[in-house]
Amino acid sequence: MTDEPDREGPVAGPGWLVSGLEDDIRPHMFAAADRGEPFALATIVAADGGPRPVGAQMAVTETQAWGFLSGGCIEDDVALNARETIADGKLRRLIYGEGSPFVDIRLPCGGRIEVAIERVEAGDVALAELKRFTRERRPAVWASDGTKRSCQPVDDAPADAPIRKHYDPVQRLVVIGSDPFALAIGGMGRTVGWEVRLLSPFGPSDHAPFDLACDRRALDEALDDIDLDRWTAVAVATHDLDLDERALIPALQSDAGYVGVLGSRRKLAERFQRLAAAGLTQAQIDRLRAPIGLAIPARSPWEVAISVVAEVIASRGD
Repeated sequence: MTDEPDREGPVAGPGWLVSGLEDDIRPHMFAAADRGEPFALATIVAADGGPRPVGAQMAVTETQAWGFLSGGCIEDDVALNARETIADGKLRRLIYGEGSPFVDIRLPCGGRIEVAIERVEAGDVALAELKRFTRERRPAVWASDGTKRSCQPVDDAPADAPIRKHYDPVQRLVVIGSDPFALAIGGMGRTVGWEVRLLSPFGPSDHAPFDLACDRRALDEALDDIDLDRWTAVAVATHDLDLDERALIPALQSDAGYVGVLGSRRKLAERFQRLAAAGLTQAQIDRLRAPIGLAIPARSPWEVAISVVAEVIASRGD
C-alpha cells in the first residue's frame, strides 16, 4: 500500500530531504545571524556532472541544514563536516566522486563534485552587505577564500575568488485578481519559493489562502508602491478589460521582466488597440504575454498556474 500524499505542505519524516527544496538559502543565513549564531556555508566550487551547478549552497547550523548539493548522496557528510567547521573555524575542501578519498560515498550520477565549507560569523561584514543587497533588490557576488570574504556589486567582485556565488534579487510575482486562477498562480509562485504579492482591489477582507500577502487598496495605489524591476513578473487575471488595462499600462511601461494577462484570444485585438490608444509603443505592447502561460492544454486553475510559472522561468533567458 502506498502512503497518501501530504496535501498540507512538505512535512515528512527525517529520511526525506525536504530541506533541499529550498534553493535560495539566504533567509536561513540571515536568520542565523539575527540569532547571533555562526553557521557553515558549503558551496560547490567545481563540478563535473551531478544535478547541481557550481555555486549551489547549503547553510548548516549546529542543529539544522538547508539546501542541497547532490541528489541526497553527500548532504549528510557535508553537514557533518560543516559542523566540524563551525567548531574549529577551519576551511574544508571536500571531493566527492572521481578522485575522492570517501570510498563509502558514491555518486550514482558519476562525475566529481568539489565543495568548500567556511564558517561565517553572525556579525560578518560580507553577510551584512549581502543582506543589504538582498533588501535593496540588487545583484551581488559573494567572494571568499574561506577566511576573508566580501559581498560586492557584480562588476566590482573579484573573478578569481576560490569561493564565488552570484546572487540575484529574489524572483517576485505580482498577481492581480481574486478568482481561483489568480489564487492558484499566487499559490504556485509561493510553492517554488518566490516572493508573491496578491493585488485584489477591494477584495475579501479575510486572510488570503496560501499565506499570500494581499493588498486590497485601489490598484493604482498598490502598484505605485512596487518597484517593477526586471526580477518582477506581473500576472493579470481580473477578467475585466478596464481593470486589466489599468494594470497593464504601468506594468508594460516598467522594467518588469514579465507581463502576462489571462483572457481569450478573441479579445486580443481589442486589447492591443486599447493599449495603443493609451499611448503605449508597439515595442511595449509586444512585451505582453497573452494569453498568459505556456501553450499547453491547461484548463484547471492549477494547470494554468503551472503554465504561467513555467513561462516566467522561460522568460528569464529572453
